[in-house]
Amino acid sequence: MSNNFSAADISPLWTSYQYDTVSKCGLHFFLNHVDDPDIKQILEQTLTLVEEHIEHIKELFHRANHPLPHAFTTEDVNVQAPRLFSDQLYLKYVYNMTDFMMNSYGLGLTVSDREDVISYYSTNIEAANKLNKQAKKLEKQKGLYIGSPQIPKQTKIEFVNKQNFINGWIGERRPLLGVEITNLVFHAKRNAIGHALITGFSQVAASKEVRKFFERGRDISGKHFEIFTSILHEEFLSESALLLTSEVTDSTVAPFSDRLMMTFVSNLIASSMGQYGIALSSSPRHDLSVHYSRLIAEVGKYANEGNKILINNGWLEQPPMAADRRDLAK
Repeated sequence: MSNNFSAADISPLWTSYQYDTVSKCGLHFFLNHVDDPDIKQILEQTLTLVEEHIEHIKELFHRANHPLPHAFTTEDVNVQAPRLFSDQLYLKYVYNMTDFMMNSYGLGLTVSDREDVISYYSTNIEAANKLNKQAKKLEKQKGLYIGSPQIPKQTKIEFVNKQNFINGWIGERRPLLGVEITNLVFHAKRNAIGHALITGFSQVAASKEVRKFFERGRDISGKHFEIFTSILHEEFLSESALLLTSEVTDSTVAPFSDRLMMTFVSNLIASSMGQYGIALSSSPRHDLSVHYSRLIAEVGKYANEGNKILINNGWLEQPPMAADRRDLAK
């Protein structure tokens, strides 16, 4: 086995290290402001898992003689800042975080070449899955979990024979498929969490430019939440999601650096674009595909604005990239 990383090895590892160091800073702050002992315990478990991931990645980088990213450190968090989010939001963050972990680790496992990297992601998926189950169970115990709407049990096997299966804006429109309902609920919940987190960030960011960027993100996520829940409402289905803005305190003291918060929101944006793409591919009804296409374009534009801020402030760490052969030839 070559000692060097392939592009498929280094890219997911580099991204994981960035995200894990962001999460470590956030969890340290959360643990300094948590009252519920059960939620404190799951935050501690999550922090332990994240720290194990960081150390494992460091070992892999050392083994390949590859420089470690700068990422994020204790300089990016002020654990003594006043509480910004409630215990309830901490728990929902952990559940959402483990979902993100399983998706990103699954991709890393699929594309990686080196056996030690493949082993790393295999182990991580199992640990993230276990934590995800614990977070969901705790949400249910606390009465915080909202399940998806019920749909009728199929009584016979049928095949589609009408064009209204794909109609959306014009003509007779069929009821939502189970997979379409699942996507709408999933994205409503994700936007509710994103809306709350970005609302908090907009209150504490030091830079006026960054605050305005977060305010725009707050408005976008709020609008997307309304779109998803309104479609469910129109179909006489439970919306299965609530806005979580009330779980944000009125603090204006920053617990995190602007660079960390901008990077975190950039990760949210990237994840949203990918998940909207999956929903688009599995939603045959035309009105839904139009919604997802439009929202992807809107989020993409917002992501571009965020990248400009990161680059202009010297906050965007250079990801691993191919050699510039044209420049070398000069």
